[in-house]
Amino acid sequence: MPDDSRPPLRDLPPAASLPPAGLLPDAEERARILAKAALFAPPGPTLEDGRRDLVGMTREQLAAEMAALGEQPFRARQLWHWIYHQGERDFARMSSIAKPLRERLAARYVIGRPEVAAEQQSADGTRKWLLRLRDGQQVETVYIPEEDRGAVCISTQVGCTLSCAFCHTGTQRLTRNLSAAEIVGQFLVARDAYGEWPTPKGEAARLLSNIVVMGMGEPLYNYEAVRDALRIVMDPEGIALSRRRITLSTSGVVPMMDLCGRELGVNLAVSLHAVRDDLRDELVPLNRKYPIAELLAACRRYPGASNARRITFEYVMLKGVNDSLADARELARLLKGIPAKVNLIPFNPWPGSRFETSPPAVIEAFAQVLLAAGFACPVRRPRGRDILAACGQLKTASERVRRG
Repeated sequence: MPDDSRPPLRDLPPAASLPPAGLLPDAEERARILAKAALFAPPGPTLEDGRRDLVGMTREQLAAEMAALGEQPFRARQLWHWIYHQGERDFARMSSIAKPLRERLAARYVIGRPEVAAEQQSADGTRKWLLRLRDGQQVETVYIPEEDRGAVCISTQVGCTLSCAFCHTGTQRLTRNLSAAEIVGQFLVARDAYGEWPTPKGEAARLLSNIVVMGMGEPLYNYEAVRDALRIVMDPEGIALSRRRITLSTSGVVPMMDLCGRELGVNLAVSLHAVRDDLRDELVPLNRKYPIAELLAACRRYPGASNARRITFEYVMLKGVNDSLADARELARLLKGIPAKVNLIPFNPWPGSRFETSPPAVIEAFAQVLLAAGFACPVRRPRGRDILAACGQLKTASERVRRG
């Protein structure tokens, strides 16, 4: 049986002492986060030859581009359909648009994609792409197949600023944010690879049925680009994925969680990984700014959270670090009253890591405590370990220094 002889854990404030549900974090803090994101801005949509990329533009921006050409608003709707419903990249094949306009569009615009620099496929069917962006930076995107569906794991930054102790991506410093075009482009690359165009209608089966914003980077530190990209993905006249099929994972950027909930309302996953602040400070350094009590208060007020749409708490199982029965009991106490499920993630080793994976018996005992407390508690089956595509393992092969 697992050892439960460690010293008692320091208690956190009980649920009753958390900030009221209606109390939102200061708008000034959100403004500071958005301003800092601008320091890591991606390249703009204009290529070296002067043409502009239409991918990543909002509907309003696309309409403005057509208006600048002297075209009516319906032209933007036609383009949207061809780009995001049909997956078309060649203006010449857009048969509903008159040939003279197609030629004008081709002279001024492109429908871009990240370049596939390398591709790997795991023995379990997981597929990973190393994507080269227009400025030579690289990110990784992963497709995780299930029996009749699958999820695309999308990155939002080149590198990461959080330096979580157990995460391979965290060893690559933040170079820059991705644009909305680069975020959407990852899903388009996956769809190209599986030939899933045009968009399947209604509830028709899809191979690429879900998106998890869990790749490289902290999505809420690149919120505006992530927001625009996910709105494109959710638009019913294009890719048409519903918000219930999109999960955004955060390490706990509390002020942006509120904004994300109000503007997007996608499923929320929280990288928790510890039940006391001193340990989480070490494992997830962002905790020093937004400690556990503040993070859980933000979860309690997240719009749409319910038994039907539970918040997922991700908890990587680290041998002898956070896997005791006392940890499990404290986790159940902390989550009381939150519509929640807990994903237990066996640690995925990577070269140079100092952690070990908790033994299966320890993980099972931990899970039983949570199940007894009424929480769904699946143990995530490791996928893509042989190609370093599993949770916490993503890290581009080529790291580039951010331009000063």
